[in-house]
Amino acid sequence: MSIEEFTFMYDTVEETRTRFVCFFGQTCRFDFAITTTDRFYGKKLVIDLQTGRTAIIGPDDLAEEGYLEHVYKLKEDEAEELKEFLSSIVGTVNFTDM
Repeated sequence: MSIEEFTFMYDTVEETRTRFVCFFGQTCRFDFAITTTDRFYGKKLVIDLQTGRTAIIGPDDLAEEGYLEHVYKLKEDEAEELKEFLSSIVGTVNFTDM
């Protein structure tokens, strides 16, 4: 299959900012890349570098019970530590295209 045969919904390039952070909580080690972009209404692209699991996370996601446990396959106490850290990282959601 050649590139001409693909149907693209979009194909854009933009500047992003990525923060790489590794820290130890009380229960485990966390190793993440957190990317800030204009694409996700102010939410962050959060990549677990140990497992490759990725989510787009904003404050609404952190408020959802069991979300981090599900996405990153964490125990409840591990997810609580990650939530505490991410709460200081994620900002408000901006719906600029409405």
